[in-house]
Amino acid sequence: MVVAVEYISKEESEDAESAKHGVTGILAVQGAFAEHAAMLDRLGAPWKLLRAAEDFDDSIDRVILPGGESTTQGKLLRSTGLFEPIAAHIAAGKPVFGTCAGMILLARKLDNDDNVYFGALDAVVRRNAYGRQLGSFAATADFGSASGDSAVVVAPGERVPQDGATGSIVLTDFPLVFIRGPFVAKVGPEATVETSVDGNVVGLRQGRILATAFHPELTDDTRIHELFLSL
Repeated sequence: MVVAVEYISKEESEDAESAKHGVTGILAVQGAFAEHAAMLDRLGAPWKLLRAAEDFDDSIDRVILPGGESTTQGKLLRSTGLFEPIAAHIAAGKPVFGTCAGMILLARKLDNDDNVYFGALDAVVRRNAYGRQLGSFAATADFGSASGDSAVVVAPGERVPQDGATGSIVLTDFPLVFIRGPFVAKVGPEATVETSVDGNVVGLRQGRILATAFHPELTDDTRIHELFLSL
């Protein structure tokens, strides 16, 4: 997905300023935050960028941790004062969505790095598991752990039901874009595998935490963002 030039300077959606609740805060200290903003605009969901602690106000009900460079993001989370309010948001069981570096920030442990950030996702994640930039690639896979009669299948072009039954949703043929992506080296008992590629786990869910090693915001497919908004 190509992001419009307006997102270079756009700090919030048009309806975010008047919204008292229901706003998605997008971490915007570094990385691919503009692409998430554009995706939420397509869905008519209010959002605002989180650049400093004062941006995290009572209207924020959801948080997106975008792709980027996780070590840099981790340092900037501390220096901007955003680490504490986001950590409290996660601890309160509110929805959070981490993509690529965001998955790293959420992980309980990294198997090739001593840093631990939020430590909320019951998984061990491997940074840069697919190598350097030249190791970037695209794939297609189903996203969702439900099976049989319990599965609510959402095909490409269909909308994700917003009725709260998110645990049974399976998104078929979802496009996966990997850019120096991580993958999950070990899944703990609290997390559920949502998708894998070539035997590597690249999508997890744990309660209202959603984490992907890939970048759904770089595609034209809105279904994972719809799933996040339904949590």
